[in-house]
Amino acid sequence: MQQWRAQSLVHDDEPYNYEYASLFDLITLTRDKQDALIVALDHLTDVGNLGAIIRSAEVVGASGVLIPKKRAAQVNNTVFRTSAGAVEYLKVAREANMATSLKRLKDEGFWVGAATEQAHVDIWKAPIEGRLVVVMGSEDSGVSRLVREVCDFEFKLPQRGLTASLNVAQAFSVIAYEWLRRASGQA
Repeated sequence: MQQWRAQSLVHDDEPYNYEYASLFDLITLTRDKQDALIVALDHLTDVGNLGAIIRSAEVVGASGVLIPKKRAAQVNNTVFRTSAGAVEYLKVAREANMATSLKRLKDEGFWVGAATEQAHVDIWKAPIEGRLVVVMGSEDSGVSRLVREVCDFEFKLPQRGLTASLNVAQAFSVIAYEWLRRASGQA
């Protein structure tokens, strides 16, 4: 019922005024947490994917989402609807420089891992636990070289099929639940 009410309040023809958080807000929110998940989206452009990622992140108890200010999807009515209103419960921070923001999160005790098809290690062997920033790349070119250079490790989702990869939002859901499984002591 609450989900229906939240979705029914937003209409395509009305502006959606979202108050973005800052990187400092995310750091403050996670300062005393042993297990904290932040998803950093490196120039993700599809608002549907942004909304779906926010929904998955909120459901597993992530602390926030980090997006760039330019050349990336921003929170709008479609993101609100696709997230099923989760964007109202999860902080989304916008920062000018993703690489600098990731370095700051590393200074705060986060490990930073990039999900990329080019990785040599699969998720089952990667340190997907504790204080973690998962970097997801854009739909067309993945995680940028500059951002990859800042990451502590890279990992990929194993696959047996012939399709090149999952949609970025689907891939993040798998990763988020692996983090939750380990945070819950199920590893």
